[in-house]
Amino acid sequence: MESLSVLQALVIVDVQPTFCEEGPLPVEGGNQVAADIAALVTSNHKYALVITTQDWHIEPGNHFSNDPDFIDSWPPHGVADSPDAALHPALSNATQHIDREVRKGQYAAAYSGFEGTTKDGISLLTLLRDAEIANVDIVGLAFDHCVRATALDAAREGFITKVLVGLTASVANHTAAAARVELRGAGVILEK
Repeated sequence: MESLSVLQALVIVDVQPTFCEEGPLPVEGGNQVAADIAALVTSNHKYALVITTQDWHIEPGNHFSNDPDFIDSWPPHGVADSPDAALHPALSNATQHIDREVRKGQYAAAYSGFEGTTKDGISLLTLLRDAEIANVDIVGLAFDHCVRATALDAAREGFITKVLVGLTASVANHTAAAARVELRGAGVILEK
C-alpha cells in the first residue's frame, strides 16, 4: 500500500476553448495540449486526485477591456456559462477521471488556481490538504501565466511542485523564459 506522504495530485489549469486556437485568447498548441492531457488522464496514471481549474468570469471588472494591455487587462474570455469557459472538448471523454473542478476569477482577475473554489465553495488548497496530497503536478494553459501562478502558489504552500512542461503551451517565448527562471527560483521542478 502506498504511503500517504507520497500521494500525488494532477492540477489541470484552464484547458478551455477560450485559450485554444479558435478562442478569444488563443495559445498556439492549446488544442494539442488538451488532447495530450486527456490521454494522460485516461491512462493508468499515478494520481490520487485530478483537479481542473477554469477561468469563470462573471463580472471581472477591469480585467476585461476593449483596449487591453495584455498584462493586467485582456479581451473578454472565459465568460461564465459560455462554451468558451467549459472544459475543452478533448477532456469530455476524461470527465469520469476528473475528481473536482475549481473555478476562478468570477468577480476579479485570478491567475492561480489557488484563488478559485469548487461550486460548493471549497478552495484548491483545502481539496489538496484534505486528500493529504504531498506532490502536485501541474499542466495546462498557459505556461507563462496561469500555470506559472498556480505552480508558484503550490510551492509557497509547501507542496513538492512539478510543472510537466510538455503538457503546457506558452503565450510568448520571452514570458515563458522569465517564467522558467521564476519557477526554478521558487523550487518548482520543470520536467519535459
